[in-house]
Amino acid sequence: MATGFPAVTSDVLSAAMYNGLVTFAINPQTTTAYVTVASDGYQTLVTVSNASANTFKLPTNATTAYATGTVITVLNIGAGTCTISAVTSGTTTVLSAGAVAASPTLAQYKSAACIKTGTDAWYVVGAIA
Repeated sequence: MATGFPAVTSDVLSAAMYNGLVTFAINPQTTTAYVTVASDGYQTLVTVSNASANTFKLPTNATTAYATGTVITVLNIGAGTCTISAVTSGTTTVLSAGAVAASPTLAQYKSAACIKTGTDAWYVVGAIA
């Protein structure tokens, strides 16, 4: 990931920082249950690789206060189906066009973007089922 981001007033954009804008850091996960962390929300691609069915959980705002507009990108490279959902479904809302709106799934080699639109509201878009 590019260093120095997010920037603050009076920062000078260096060549290294500018060139880093086009790359993603990779956060490889091989567990069957992953809860996103603050560093997943900026130029990070979370890869999920497990042969078994697994979960990709979005925490409550009280646990991890992502800024509204944050996008978390997930790519399922494992054979197991990845289900995206909230850690606390009564508090955090996850919506998608998937068969189960609150728990969209990703098959192998499919990707989705989780977009925070409110304090505890997320939309999931991409290659979901």
